[in-house]
Amino acid sequence: MYNQFKSVSISYRTAPLEIREQIALNEEEAKALMLRLKEFFEVSDVLVVSTCNRTEIYYTSSKNLNADLIMLLLVHKGLTDTEYYTPYFENYTGGDDAVRHLFEVATGLHSQVVGDMQIPNQIKQAYQWAADMNMAGPFLHRLMHTIFFANKRVAQETCFRDGAASISYAAVELVETLTLNPKILVVGLGEIGTDVCKNLTQKESVDITLINRTRAKAERLAQNRGYRVADFEDMEAELRRADVIISSLKLDQPFFTRTMVKSLGGLTYKYFIDLSVPRSVEPEVEQVAGMMLYNIDTIRARANAALARRLDAVPAVRTIIEESIAEFNDWSKEMIVSPTINKLKNALEQIRQEEMARFTKSLSEEEAIKMDRITSSMMQKIIKLPVLQLKAACKRGEAETLIDVLNDLFNLEKKTEVGS
Repeated sequence: MYNQFKSVSISYRTAPLEIREQIALNEEEAKALMLRLKEFFEVSDVLVVSTCNRTEIYYTSSKNLNADLIMLLLVHKGLTDTEYYTPYFENYTGGDDAVRHLFEVATGLHSQVVGDMQIPNQIKQAYQWAADMNMAGPFLHRLMHTIFFANKRVAQETCFRDGAASISYAAVELVETLTLNPKILVVGLGEIGTDVCKNLTQKESVDITLINRTRAKAERLAQNRGYRVADFEDMEAELRRADVIISSLKLDQPFFTRTMVKSLGGLTYKYFIDLSVPRSVEPEVEQVAGMMLYNIDTIRARANAALARRLDAVPAVRTIIEESIAEFNDWSKEMIVSPTINKLKNALEQIRQEEMARFTKSLSEEEAIKMDRITSSMMQKIIKLPVLQLKAACKRGEAETLIDVLNDLFNLEKKTEVGS
């Protein structure tokens, strides 16, 4: 199973945004694709991961179906020029490569923002889809839980999850330190403003209002998030209402000026977070009583410090991944000998039951129970050494030889046929 695990991947490392967004799958599309995979191919342990940065398919098969899966994915998305899109995909055809890639993606090593805290939840969601659709077998179940435990170790044993390593997330983290339950106004929904909105989604019970010159974009972002949307023309009223203003407007001159802010009047504290270059909030705004201003340099310094700590932790994360892969690999190898162990146990149990039947007729009920307990204990001790030897042979890569010896010694194949 381990060597039959494979994957195909398209990510920010191989494709620009305009390509990735054409291939990205929502939940409904991902589940529909999984059903088509099951219908067209002999695959198991299917995992479909799709985020803004990557779309990946993991599966187990004795055949290399990567080219077919890429074709199916493109057709599924209505993209007919397959020769154009195919070079953007990466292929992982060896079990070790695919397993290691999934570990590194799930821990955030391959994220645009190293150590991204969203990716573990996205992987869990994809795994839940596989489990709900009965497309996760023992191999994938064990693999995913090994990955979850590795992630737990990363969080507990390293600094890889510490701080906010992106500007947008650092801005959201800053908001948390400024005031409790603020009314937040996000102005400008370019790339950074959009990222801010997505990161704010993780915060519960927060009052968030979006303003963008194109209202339709604000409404799309607000949909299913519970955000308010206001018109650009209502800026003054929204400024009065807000406690925190996050601006990422793209203008040649500052939009929020000292004069504008001073005209609001009232004794209230407001926090401006300016993520724009050039600046969209005039530095003199901070001269108005109660106004605090944080610019992109302040935010970037916070993000860079967090990123430095995360990068320093990368070797420790890789060590945890290698230890986890080694543990999973041992388990995977033991799966090979599991049928033989079960056959051996069944063969010995059959002998025990036959011999018990010969002698228990002349025994009392109490004596029969005692004999059953004694012979069962003897059988467990007899089988213990062969099982340990089989597992040790797995780690040495010599399991097949020992399996053949046990099959011949106990005639396991014939006994299985008779038993069935």
